[in-house]
Amino acid sequence: MRSYRLFILCLLLAGILGSLSAQPDKKTLSTTPLLSPKKDTVRAKTDTSGIITIKKDTVPKHNPRIATRRSAIIPGWGQAYNKEYWKIPIVYGILAIPVGFYFYNNSYYKKTKFAFEARFNESQGDSSGVSSIDPELVNLSLSSLQNYRNSFRRDRDYSILWFLVAWALQVADATVFAHLKQFDVTGDLSMEVNPSFNQHTGTPGLSLTMSLKNPVHKPVNTR
Repeated sequence: MRSYRLFILCLLLAGILGSLSAQPDKKTLSTTPLLSPKKDTVRAKTDTSGIITIKKDTVPKHNPRIATRRSAIIPGWGQAYNKEYWKIPIVYGILAIPVGFYFYNNSYYKKTKFAFEARFNESQGDSSGVSSIDPELVNLSLSSLQNYRNSFRRDRDYSILWFLVAWALQVADATVFAHLKQFDVTGDLSMEVNPSFNQHTGTPGLSLTMSLKNPVHKPVNTR
């Protein structure tokens, strides 16, 4: 249980570090107008009257499916696609924790398994393998070796489960933030906050209205 508490503590520390690293992005976003237009490329089209109509090209959208697939193949690849490079060390740090627990528990599982079998054979009259028992396990009884063997095997299997959970979390992180990349805050959006009155309850309130505005392409006269 101590190993799982350490794993959960490491996850919390990673989340705190991630939130601290994201503070500069939040500060930059707070100084940027919410409804500021994006910098898109423009196309100029000249008609017979000599008037140039400027039209914005369609900006390629951020595809969440690409982020999901890449994270499922290689951890951190989806975060790189989202241009959240600061998350990549955190992803590999979290994945390294269950990997380390796996090798630790698997090593001691093999040692205790061999020691248990050697002690069991000794109780049956065959003491040939007792001399090869790990020095840390020589003084343990047969029942203690059995308990330790089962414990290390269980913790080793749990470490595999935690690794899969951590992998799934980084895939979910890449997918969610890829969807947030598509959140439109261009000038084509309008938002209004108006006072309202609920006739059923007789209480005042506020109403939030969001609408889409059709882009207006203004002609430019070159004459």
